[in-house]
Amino acid sequence: MKLFKKPKSKFRWYDFSVRGRRYRASTQETKSVRALQIASLKLASVMESTDPLPTKPAVLQEFADRFFDWVNGGRLEEKTRKFYRNGCRLLKSTSVAMLKVDQITGDCAEQLKSPGSAANANCALRTLRRMLHKAEEWKVISHAPKIKMMKEHGRHLRLDDEAERKLTMGALACNWCPRTRDLFRDIVILMRDTGMRNERELFRMSIENLDWQNRVIFVPDSKTAERRRLVPMSGRVF
Repeated sequence: MKLFKKPKSKFRWYDFSVRGRRYRASTQETKSVRALQIASLKLASVMESTDPLPTKPAVLQEFADRFFDWVNGGRLEEKTRKFYRNGCRLLKSTSVAMLKVDQITGDCAEQLKSPGSAANANCALRTLRRMLHKAEEWKVISHAPKIKMMKEHGRHLRLDDEAERKLTMGALACNWCPRTRDLFRDIVILMRDTGMRNERELFRMSIENLDWQNRVIFVPDSKTAERRRLVPMSGRVF
């Protein structure tokens, strides 16, 4: 560790490295004795939160087992667990799967390629970012690299009259029984006229959430707490 003064600063600065990570900042002190004390406290704080003994980091594929234990045992939403499981599945087929955790950099992440859309690739990248931050938290690596996401394009398709007609014709071509075909038609109408999310809102709709008198549907559980709301029924929905 060394102390020094910058040309345009009246304060003394410290500079030291721990396990390859550099720490450099102002002590906000002008006297060398107090500056040394501040720098020593900072060094002690870093050493306390960092394992000073070098360890052999596992490859990402092996580290994924520990990450899975955290995912399955942590207080995460089931949808979040599914997201991370899918992200790990995508990462297994990439070049970083056999890299050691401390060898993965932001440049490595930018070269990753996943089949499908940008959203699919970002699922792998977000999972990788979460894994590396957990590795930093568990002191497997000194610090997690910054990982940039790919640009995603918004959805452009709309469930309009033409799309509803095509879905209805497709259902007729499936040779379903009349009860299944009618149920599918009802779901399409509900999707279009209420705008409710499929899995979290529409498919979980219960009789007790229907207010027939005021013609509204109560959504008790949604993606966020703010999305608990009343959805009006159209004539078709009613």
